[in-house]
Amino acid sequence: MATETRQLPAPTFNISQLQQSFSQRGLSLEDLVALSGGHTLGFAHCSSFQNRIHKFSSKQDIDPSMKASFGSRLRSVCPSHNKVKIAGSSLDSSSTLFDNAYYKLLLQGESIFSSDEALLTHPTTKALVSKFAYSQEEFERAFVKSMIKMSSITSGEQKQIRLDCKFVR
Repeated sequence: MATETRQLPAPTFNISQLQQSFSQRGLSLEDLVALSGGHTLGFAHCSSFQNRIHKFSSKQDIDPSMKASFGSRLRSVCPSHNKVKIAGSSLDSSSTLFDNAYYKLLLQGESIFSSDEALLTHPTTKALVSKFAYSQEEFERAFVKSMIKMSSITSGEQKQIRLDCKFVR
């Protein structure tokens, strides 16, 4: 795994941790919400969201902010003693399309990560989630702007251009 992935916020981060992680890199709350939209693509392994579907609290197994039927579906894919390391779930219903479905599902209680759900706990980020759920164009515009901003962040080391993201040459 590339060392750069160690700088990604954990899927269990709350809004304060997310805000701190992004602000340390000169990124705003709008950048946080826009870049979280990247979760419209891809897959999450069970280990990254077990905390929301098994023993969430002493009183509830499933995170109450999660739609019950969605939580049950995730539990069927990821049982509590899951031994299949590749088991998991797509991050949204259109995981091969770059669209705003992630935001729509988030508002419906169908987010995978705690860090995604955390976006609904702050007035500014919640308003941005709603804005991007309503407008694909607004989401795309903000995502491009935030990706460009993020691409200018340096670690102080010499930059590399990778032909394959998994390998440093």
